[in-house]
Amino acid sequence: MAQEPEVLEEIPPQGHVRVIYLGPVSPHWEVQGVFGDRIVVDEFRQRAMARLQLLPPHDPQFRRNRERVARDAEREHLILEWDLGYEETE
Repeated sequence: MAQEPEVLEEIPPQGHVRVIYLGPVSPHWEVQGVFGDRIVVDEFRQRAMARLQLLPPHDPQFRRNRERVARDAEREHLILEWDLGYEETE
């Protein structure tokens, strides 16, 4: 007897977070909660700032830490938006 593949239920986002590059002078980053549960957004902000605090976007470590921040947002069901001050090309 064949089983049907499981259909993953879409979970609505818990919030929306914007990560903004402030420039070359520390602190380099600001993490703003656009909407969502304040506690979830604040805890995410703390983890994201720990990963990004001293890294400008041109630092090679930034790419790895950006991916970690993105995975964290995905786990928390947060919409993540990056504002690096320039248009990004894929």
